[in-house]
This record gives sequence, structure tokens and C-alpha cells, in this order.
Amino acid sequence: MALQIADQPPLLAVPADHPLTGKAFFLPQGLRGSWMYCNDGILHPHTGEIRPVVFDHDLAKGRDDVVLAHLNHRLVSMALRLLRAEVWTPEGRKGLHRVTARTVPNIALEGPAVVVHARLVLVGGEGIRLHEEIISAGGLIQDGKGLRRFNVGDTRSALEAGTSKEVSAKTKDELKKMWHKLETPLVQAMEARMKDRIESMQKLLEERKQKEIQDTRAVLNELKVMIERELADPDYQQLELWNVSERDQYNRNVAALRLRLKQIPDELEKEIESVNKRYADPQPRLFPVAVTFLVPEKFA
Repeated sequence: MALQIADQPPLLAVPADHPLTGKAFFLPQGLRGSWMYCNDGILHPHTGEIRPVVFDHDLAKGRDDVVLAHLNHRLVSMALRLLRAEVWTPEGRKGLHRVTARTVPNIALEGPAVVVHARLVLVGGEGIRLHEEIISAGGLIQDGKGLRRFNVGDTRSALEAGTSKEVSAKTKDELKKMWHKLETPLVQAMEARMKDRIESMQKLLEERKQKEIQDTRAVLNELKVMIERELADPDYQQLELWNVSERDQYNRNVAALRLRLKQIPDELEKEIESVNKRYADPQPRLFPVAVTFLVPEKFA
């Protein structure tokens, strides 16, 4: 299996016996132009071996034999730039389509399936974006009109089984005719997936909120200690050795420090209130992105 980006050579999947098969990819040596710089950092700093890239933080956690392609990674950044440009490309000149149909091995699925992908954004208080990710949902097409929903694992397995081989033109036409019957159950499946994902994220959001509050307390408490230490410094007490201008400046500095010290409790309370508001009642926003039809080879 491979991933294709722009007009560049495809990203090659790791071998089938690799523990991250279907989830990690090798960048090709033939990347051209500015894309070639996506290879920076691919080599292991100690062994010099070429490392595959992954797109999931959890897959890269605690290991150095893979490279995480996060949102600021050059590969992802350039791919996103290309995607945004494609959105504004006039009809008839687009090279990117929102619907694709791919074959899968016959053992992967008992019949044709469809998966819809959507961008899920959680928005907190004051319009702050708390989380963003791509989620997928779908199922097996039944009699060309119904949908037997996949669970999360089934959806992932079906997508991972997809190959780069397209289905026949005849099969594409048949899939197009089914769409008006599949659209409603697909929307329902995606809404159910969104609801489940939001429920599973409640604990994560609460942990993030508590961490932000703890970090705020730590910063302001450290500032409080530093000011108190500065005011207690005996060097500041040698006023008789200073001229009038220096004494005036000293008094102004002391007054400013005492005022800042006095403001810290109220500032801490306001900052905590702001964090609580930010995480209170997060609202989901769902944006459909693409549709993938997966067809066993015997039906393609």
C-alpha cells in the first residue's frame, strides 16, 4: 500500500512483518523540488538508518525508530498547503476529488463498503478551539440501499486494507447510483461516531484543563516568591549610601513590586476562571471531508 502526494513518488508502506504495517510509511528517495527537504531528520541520529514516518502521536510515543509527521512537520505542512490551494482551483482543473473508490483483497471484506471522513472540531468558550481531528465512520453496503455499520476497529481495518488500485468504470457508475440511498445512513453513522468520540474525550479535556490551572498556579506562585525574595533582599536597605535620585527610583521600584504582589491573588483567580470558561460546555463542529468506497477485488 502507498500514499500519493502531489506529483511526487508515493510514500511506501513499511513491510508486512513490521509492527506498524499500514500505519507507517517510508519517504521515497525520489522526492523532487522543495519536497526533497521533507527527508530532513529521517535518518536516525545514532544508527544512521532511514526511519519511517507516522502520523499518530501515540504511535511515536516513547520510541525513536520512527519520525512523527505532526502538523508543523514539513511534509504535513506542504501537503496541507497543496490541499488548501486545491480547494480554490476552478472546476475542470482540479486534481483532487472528495470521493474515491479502491479495491481491497477479497478476504478483507465480504462485500462493498463505504466510509465517510469528517473534520471534528471542539470549540470552547470564547470560540477557542480545544481539539481537532479527522474521524471516520461507515459500513458494509447491503443490497445497494442499506448500511451495516462498522465499529471503530472495523473501519480502521477496512481502510488499511485498501490498495492503490481503482475499481472499474462500471463499478463506479453502480456506486454513484447507490449514493442517494447511502447518504442518510452515512450521516447518521458519522453523527454517532462524533458523539462517541466526544464522550471519550471528556476525561482528556478535564485533564488538560486541570493541567492549565496547575501551570497557571505554578507560574504566579513562582512570581510571588521572587517578588517577596526581592523585597526582603538586605541590599535594598542601604539607603544612606544612595543619592536622592537613586532613593526615589528605589522607592518607585518597591512600590511597583508591592503593587504587583498585591495583584497576584486576583490575577490567579481571573486566570483560573478564564480556563474554566474556556473548557465549559465544548461544542462540536463537524465538516464532511471525503468519501471512500472499498470494493473487494471480485466485485471491482
